[in-house]
Amino acid sequence: VQLQASGGGLVQAGGSLRLSCAASGRTGSSYTMGWFRQAPGKEREFVAAISGTTYSAYYGDSVKGRFTVSRDNAKNTLYLQMNNLTPEDTAVYYCAARPNGYAQLGEMYDYWGQGTLVTVSS
Repeated sequence: VQLQASGGGLVQAGGSLRLSCAASGRTGSSYTMGWFRQAPGKEREFVAAISGTTYSAYYGDSVKGRFTVSRDNAKNTLYLQMNNLTPEDTAVYYCAARPNGYAQLGEMYDYWGQGTLVTVSS
């Protein structure tokens, strides 16, 4: 499974961005897909995940109400709509996949994309 994240960039506080993650290889509609982020000097943080069968969405506390995770299985693509961004959202964002159900720990994910940088200016 190969994952390719894109859509990062520089945005002002209060702005929006949409990240995409294109999956290829042995992906399946049953895979759980997730987003994680890592800011400089900080540990990796769970952002959001979406299950493959029920499309149930899960969010980290810091992004609830601002971010929306979605997927298009026909396009093998995962999305993360990020609204009302703050400088605290500045990080490299990674997409990840696992062939089983929802998990919040990054160690539970088998496949990772290369990351896309999001920078939010104040």
